[in-house]
Amino acid sequence: METELVEKLNNSNAHRNSRMSVCDYAINNKIVDKLIQIAFDSKNKNHFKAFWALEFICEKQLNLFRPYIANFCEILASIKNDSAVRSATKICMFLAISNQSKKGIILTEIQEKQLIESSIDRLIQDEKVASKVYSMKALFILGKKHGWIYNQIKPIISQDAFNHSYAYQASARTILKRLK
Repeated sequence: METELVEKLNNSNAHRNSRMSVCDYAINNKIVDKLIQIAFDSKNKNHFKAFWALEFICEKQLNLFRPYIANFCEILASIKNDSAVRSATKICMFLAISNQSKKGIILTEIQEKQLIESSIDRLIQDEKVASKVYSMKALFILGKKHGWIYNQIKPIISQDAFNHSYAYQASARTILKRLK
């Protein structure tokens, strides 16, 4: 199974159907742990492709990711590949949403702190727009519990809003309206 997973990753691409195929393969063959092992290994040539599939796993069945959250939070700041960063920041958003729900995954204080720090770093660093937007959304959600976050991100978003695409500007406007 593991060699088939590696082969699937080798042959996958950024198209949604391709990423979803790897996701479904990992879930159906109960090898999500193997996929996560590849995703978390930044030296693996398929690490970013594994993150693509992991993003869909977290979107569909976040509970499958529960045993790996602590490790994810620990490596989050060290993820450098743009494609992996995009998926990782989206996973942060899913975790923030779930953490807010009474029936969701409850993050520890340390995990929340790691998500917050990483998301703020992604917001102020020279990252791709999608990563910044997912970070912004995760921070907005986490800010409902940690009010100080809003004071930190408001000036960053305000200053940065018009230096990016229309999609970023639209997300920034929405968040800024909610912060008032």
